[in-house]
Amino acid sequence: QVQLVESGGGLVQAGGSLRLSCAASGRTFSSYAMGWFRQAPGKEREFVAAISWSGGITYYAGSVKGRFTISRDNAKNTVYLQMNSLKPEDTAVYYCTRGKTPVVPTTTASDFGSWGQGTQVTVSS
Repeated sequence: QVQLVESGGGLVQAGGSLRLSCAASGRTFSSYAMGWFRQAPGKEREFVAAISWSGGITYYAGSVKGRFTISRDNAKNTVYLQMNSLKPEDTAVYYCTRGKTPVVPTTTASDFGSWGQGTQVTVSS
């Protein structure tokens, strides 16, 4: 069972930036797609971004496209989410997750397996 540990969350003013990191245990990190989801209070968990095993293909939710960038470093077993131009509506707990295949077939939570514990991102207006 892979373990995923997120870091980098915090409190930031609107318009600011944060970089989330997710460190994965094990030796199979480079074999799977990775993703980020988020969940705001009272709302369902929603897809944010995903990246294929090699990093060559990325997917973004429309609400973050152009502001967020997902990347990965397979040598470090780490996936990142660079978040720029943050808005109050980006406030949520952000979860790192590992896909079940090397590529991302869909952006629904059921296509992802292991999940991290989440990191809080709060954007003040």
